[in-house]
Amino acid sequence: MVFTSSLKSSKFITRHAMNPILAPGDVPYNPALVFNAGVAKYEGQYVMMFRNDYGDAANETLLPISTTNLGLAFSKDGIHWDVQKQPCFDIESDEIIRTYDPRLTVIDGRCYVCFAVDTKHGVRGGIAVTDDFVDFEILSLSAPDNRNMVLFPERLGGKYVRLERPFPVYGKGGKDSFDIWISDSPDLKYWGNTELLLGLEQVPFANDKIGPAAPPIRTSKGWLTTFHAVDIDHARGKNELGTALEEAIHSRHHAAGFGQSLSNHRDVPGAFTCTGIEL
Repeated sequence: MVFTSSLKSSKFITRHAMNPILAPGDVPYNPALVFNAGVAKYEGQYVMMFRNDYGDAANETLLPISTTNLGLAFSKDGIHWDVQKQPCFDIESDEIIRTYDPRLTVIDGRCYVCFAVDTKHGVRGGIAVTDDFVDFEILSLSAPDNRNMVLFPERLGGKYVRLERPFPVYGKGGKDSFDIWISDSPDLKYWGNTELLLGLEQVPFANDKIGPAAPPIRTSKGWLTTFHAVDIDHARGKNELGTALEEAIHSRHHAAGFGQSLSNHRDVPGAFTCTGIEL
């Protein structure tokens, strides 16, 4: 168990003085909450897709989750944002309830969007691609229950690779105990070779679940990624924890598959992170 007094933010991580850089009042169609944004640098500017939840923020009431959708904004500097007049992405069907929590990755000049989908028969992870943020082609939807997907920004061994967080409640005895997995695909449509990457029991500052956060970034030391972690202590409540530029996942491709090692574990409290940009 990690106690509150031992949780400290890394000295390398600071909040920007102009936060929040996007608030509900900046969005012309009046959401109550804007959060869990995915950001990427694409065609010379920054693009952000963000989650909109609707309701009455002052009274802390929200409309049904089926009203959730994704908004769009552009920026030259990543701080000042031009929010578009209408939401940009939603999937409407009798089966699908809502789409949310986008993560953006640019691969070979195209922008790919990972997102979560609540359906009447479980939670699915989706991948779409767009060239203009007007038209989106949905490439894949996972079987339930799976979400928190992020794509590596380049192919490894000729294949696309993603991190994901299935949440098998039945197999875990009816309780949260969720881990990070890794899969690959020849075409972003059909996924397999799925392996456990990081187990909850390997993270000393989480006891409930972990999941991918921002898309991985290549460094001289290997692939650097962030993940969110949930630690529950009934004496102080539920804490969302994360590491930013701390957890290095080294994915070394071999003929037989992927080999992974983990290093630099540190206890760093933070937010649910959907974005990481290599500057």
